[in-house]
Amino acid sequence: MHEREIQRVFDESGRVRERFAKRHKKALSAVIDLCCEALAEGHCLFFFGNGGSAADAQHLAAEFVNRYKLPRSPLPALALTTDSSALTSIANDFGYQQVFSKQIEALARPGDVAFAISTSGNATNVLRAVRACRKRGVTTVGMTGGTGGKLAPLVDHLLCVDASRDTARIQETHILIGHTLCELVENQLERKRTQK
Repeated sequence: MHEREIQRVFDESGRVRERFAKRHKKALSAVIDLCCEALAEGHCLFFFGNGGSAADAQHLAAEFVNRYKLPRSPLPALALTTDSSALTSIANDFGYQQVFSKQIEALARPGDVAFAISTSGNATNVLRAVRACRKRGVTTVGMTGGTGGKLAPLVDHLLCVDASRDTARIQETHILIGHTLCELVENQLERKRTQK
């Protein structure tokens, strides 16, 4: 009964992911190298976003802290979406637009890398956190979609799923980007460790 629609959704998702790979492999490769260098030097990765992007932030941070595929030492990564006391107190006292920027101000240090995840590129609290990163010497990576929104010109590295403006298709590609990042960073760090 639903076979045709199921195929349409899968085909559309595949087309969006394939177009990202064709257009943005170099950008993703640069981000992989950036993360390897930062982690090797003891810096931290930060992830933040709203809604489904918040879930992606938590997912990716957990892959680094625990492991992706290889048995290895934990890597420092933090999702700024998980501390309910910090989130609710900041939102209550200063407004929701500062829930990520205040955590960046408190926790991030020069040399860290922050992943700002927003499918539209226009989430106010994400943009504000990116500006806080710039002031602190934190390198920023934007994960967005469509035109990239206001986020695109603010970040140091842009991973934009520009083949779609559909939130679901963008998020599906974001998690594939994230898994690729986890796998290749883990592999590269392990190769460096074994070559010592």
